[in-house]
This record gives sequence, structure tokens and C-alpha cells, in this order.
Amino acid sequence: MTATITRKGLKVALFATCANDLMFPQSPIATVELLERLGCRVEFPEEQTCCGQIFTNTGYYDEAMGSVKNYLKAFEKYEFIVGPSGSCVGSVRHQHEMLARRDAGDAIGDRVAAVAARTYDISEFIVDVLGITDVGAYFPHRVTYHPSCHSVRVAKVGDKPLQLLKAVRGITVLDLPNSEQCCGMGGTFSLKNPDMSMAMAGDKARNVASTGAEYLVAGDNLCLLNISGVLNRTRAGIKPIHLVEILARTEGGN
Repeated sequence: MTATITRKGLKVALFATCANDLMFPQSPIATVELLERLGCRVEFPEEQTCCGQIFTNTGYYDEAMGSVKNYLKAFEKYEFIVGPSGSCVGSVRHQHEMLARRDAGDAIGDRVAAVAARTYDISEFIVDVLGITDVGAYFPHRVTYHPSCHSVRVAKVGDKPLQLLKAVRGITVLDLPNSEQCCGMGGTFSLKNPDMSMAMAGDKARNVASTGAEYLVAGDNLCLLNISGVLNRTRAGIKPIHLVEILARTEGGN
């Protein structure tokens, strides 16, 4: 499938995520550039904040409900909500309905569930909604792809990121040994268990280095942050890059 849009002009709400907004703004910017190039009309609801995943994962359900209610307020009017983070999208789809029904019953729970069902990781939206895999990108480099745990096990994006990567012109996609193993980030896991997290990141970094790649690609920037910390300390010379930043690049462009 090439970049022929069958649903041109769709209005899409950008779910930037708080980590990207504060630490990795290049990823949501690239998401907007890519979606607009593919014919979408992108809006950024300014009410959005955190998805509440860290609260929920550590058992602070009452505190997480503020984020759930705010997400509902920011995004309920949109048919398509798209974010460059399988982890945060997974949190919205897997946790928000449970929290809402626990806190406010079925009336709010039904509304939250409907909004969660309209929330997509960028790779899912391009492949499943727009119906394409070739987005017209160009990236003449050797890369290897890390499928983040939450994107695969919670958001269940499957092989869609790899479908998109392999259609990029000029790219060489190298297989990552033991790709299914966690990088050790895991949100608060890396804070509560730093020694174990670094051991896991070390294993992942060695596998990345073994591929001979120039770039490590993932759909979650915090996973890239954890792995690239080890890669930098070992002077592996491998640069981290978000999937969407590759897909937004074109020949003769940025």
C-alpha cells in the first residue's frame, strides 16, 4: 500500500503526551507534520495533560481520576485521537474505563470507554485507519527497532511499526536479537528498581549494538531514553530516534 489516502481530510486530535510535550517535543511536531502530509487536519486540544498512567500503575486510583476526567474533557468531541506513544495510548485504552467505572459508575464509564476506543497509536492510525504503509518517507540509514512492552502487550500495535519502517525508502532494517525483552524502563519500575532496570537496559543495549545499526528506533521515547543512556556511556555511537521522526522525513526535506 502506498501513500494514496482513502480517507483524506480527516480531523485528528493530537494526543502529544506529557513526556513528549516536556522532554521530546520533536516527536509530536513530527506527528503533526506527517499527518498533515497524509491529508489530515490536526488539532491540538490545549486542555490535555497526563494520561495518569504512573498514578494508576502505582495504585493511586483516586489521583489518576483527575487525568481521566481531563482526557474526557479534552478529547470527547473528536472521532480520531492519535498519539506518538504506544505506552500512553495503551494506558488510555486499558486503564481509563476501569478507573471511570470504579469512581463514577457506568454513565461516565461508557463515555470514557467510547473515547478510549477512538484513541490510536500513530502506527495503528496510519495502517488501520488511513489504510497505507508507504507514507513517502526517506531515511538512508541502518536501523533496528525495539518494540516497547506497552505498545506490544497493552496497546497491541503488532507489527504495524515495522510495516511502516520497511516501506521507507533508503532504509535498512536490521533484526534486533531478543527484541521482545523489556528495556527496563517500565515507568516507575526504573525508579523503584534502578539496579535491575540498568541491568535490563544493559542487555538491551548490547543486543542493539550487535546489529551494527546507526539508529535505534522505537515508538516510545522513554524506552529510548533508558536504552540510549547505556549506549551513550559505552560510546556505541548509535542514536535514538522515534518512529514518527523517521516517517516524517522525505527526500530533499528535513
